[in-house]
Amino acid sequence: MSQISWLGPHDSFPNPLIEADPDPGVPGLIAVSERIYPGQLSDAYQLGIFPWYSDNQPVLWWSPDPRMVLKPNAFKCSDSLQKSIRHFCQDAHSQILVDQDFGSIVRACATSKRKDQDGTWITHEIMDAYTALHEQGHAHSIALVENGQIIGGLYCVAFGGMVFGESMFSRKPDASKIALAALCAWSIQNHIAMIDCQQETGHLRSLGAAPIARQEFLEQLQISLNQTKIETSWTFDKVILTYWL
Repeated sequence: MSQISWLGPHDSFPNPLIEADPDPGVPGLIAVSERIYPGQLSDAYQLGIFPWYSDNQPVLWWSPDPRMVLKPNAFKCSDSLQKSIRHFCQDAHSQILVDQDFGSIVRACATSKRKDQDGTWITHEIMDAYTALHEQGHAHSIALVENGQIIGGLYCVAFGGMVFGESMFSRKPDASKIALAALCAWSIQNHIAMIDCQQETGHLRSLGAAPIARQEFLEQLQISLNQTKIETSWTFDKVILTYWL
């Protein structure tokens, strides 16, 4: 059994497409590093690897098998969610803001209380690293606003023709689902084959996500990276939600 790689600032990630998990006792854990080094996050995503760890831990890099993904056309827009979307679209005081104050959306995701979850994996280091990706045009935020107040949203990462969902939050019922509905509608318009959801949860499954084999995910990722690249500047508004109505 090989050992999990401990990465320095200039070390490359092992490629999960051609290398087995180094430690079967911790499936999906690919590598460890002391911190997130410059350029490391970009390299990781293009290999299908993402960081997930807590404060006072080293940075843990994962490529799980199976991998949870959401094909945009498979998004489940229930009757009740359609009603919420219709109300949001008809409200003259509501809007969707894309890539405006990215940092506030990440902080909202980090501080949002979640059932059966203490603390957050979105550390200050994670916030800084994803903000750097945002400045490079590879991380994006979608915020729902009502009467000047943010009521929910999400942030994600994009490389090539692949979108990687990161985290969502709601301050009103269905707000994060509406943000995800907007992302799915935008992805359909831009011929995005799948949105990476990373880890399997019942909530994501209820919205249409499903697990696929890591090998299949990584092969699709390589195809997507070689496709026409997504524009680094995202612009759309709440009209995009009418796709689900």
